[in-house]
Amino acid sequence: MKWFEIALVVLTLGSGLVWLLDKLFLAKRRAARASLLDSEPVIIEYSRAFFPVLAVVLILRSFIAEPYKIPSSSMMPNLLIGDFILVNKFAYGLRLPITNTKFVPVGEPKRGDVVVFKPPHAPDENWIKRVVGLPGDRIGFHGDTLYINGEPMKYEVKGEYVGKGRGAEMTGATLLSEALPGRTHTVLELIGRSNAAGQGDWVVPAGQYFVMGDNRDNSEDSRFWTQTHFLPEQNLRGKAFLIWLNCEGWFCKGSFDPSRIGTGIQ
Repeated sequence: MKWFEIALVVLTLGSGLVWLLDKLFLAKRRAARASLLDSEPVIIEYSRAFFPVLAVVLILRSFIAEPYKIPSSSMMPNLLIGDFILVNKFAYGLRLPITNTKFVPVGEPKRGDVVVFKPPHAPDENWIKRVVGLPGDRIGFHGDTLYINGEPMKYEVKGEYVGKGRGAEMTGATLLSEALPGRTHTVLELIGRSNAAGQGDWVVPAGQYFVMGDNRDNSEDSRFWTQTHFLPEQNLRGKAFLIWLNCEGWFCKGSFDPSRIGTGIQ
């Protein structure tokens, strides 16, 4: 939510500025003319109290880890609707809040990473997908098979998937393991019901990535983006690494799965 990020930055800077001005100038003036009438203004009292808290939250959220909630089924079976996740904000470089401008390069996404990003056609939203194509890769998707640089990925049937809660609609889908180079993870497919619009071949440009959802027949990912099929590096928000809660409704009414607490994201 960009409005929250903007509000957090504005409140932090505003309260910090008021606190600094009071520390350097205003407190000395009050002390020089001290009297019963010269009580500390409320805005200074609140700024001094809230600035440290706001600053810590801003630093943690911008440079360490940020929470997100999974709103859709596009990353099932690995991420479920209602999962609350933590995103590593320094894995791909430190970025300024609001503008997302990288100012300290740290690392780059690896194939198989689950990433949070701002899609090029919806820059005010945060989406989550898996990186399958790196800069320079030739990506193909035909039938139910992903191809990387001309090589088909290997699949192993794990059984029939049984969905939970709002993801129950995927019950009956085939649960598969997909062996990306250096990384194996699970995907869902409705075998024999491939979407023709998601078929094709793409070459990933420099500085961009090709991303897909693990729920292959229910994911609006790079295969379907019309203006560009690729995710620019500057749109990355971070790497998803941990599920810390699963709760579909407000105040966890309706669905709560304690077994997912503390689950790492593969």
